[in-house]
Amino acid sequence: MRKVSMATRAELVAAISCRYVLGGRAEKARMLDEFVALTGFHRKHAMRLLRGEREPAKGGPRPGHRVYGDDVRAALVVVWEASDRICGKRLHPLLPTLIEAMERHGHGDMNCETRRQLLTLSPATIDRVPKEIKASATGPRRRKGST
Repeated sequence: MRKVSMATRAELVAAISCRYVLGGRAEKARMLDEFVALTGFHRKHAMRLLRGEREPAKGGPRPGHRVYGDDVRAALVVVWEASDRICGKRLHPLLPTLIEAMERHGHGDMNCETRRQLLTLSPATIDRVPKEIKASATGPRRRKGST
């Protein structure tokens, strides 16, 4: 089997699919054999592509949306730093106490909506939000056993 790039595979699908759909049973079998040999796709996957049932998956990052704004992220970083950078699972139950103590001492100047959103963060989100800050503060991640 030869290695063919994904762009070439897409071009092959575009070129062969019209003839494949219009062809007879024997002609389809022959075209499918050649297509599978060229691309390395499984036979059933190749049949679906050539029939045009669905578009091939496009690569790249998924479009996402942030639920929490920059003010919530900044407030979380302040609370996270004040708690000596503990993990989200341990920080989550401490958030109400820490926010109240910081406001009492004049360090937490946040509005009601930011405070509400900060208190609704899940432990997993608490770990995800300061990821960039963790990476820049601690350097690259070290793996066990590497020298």
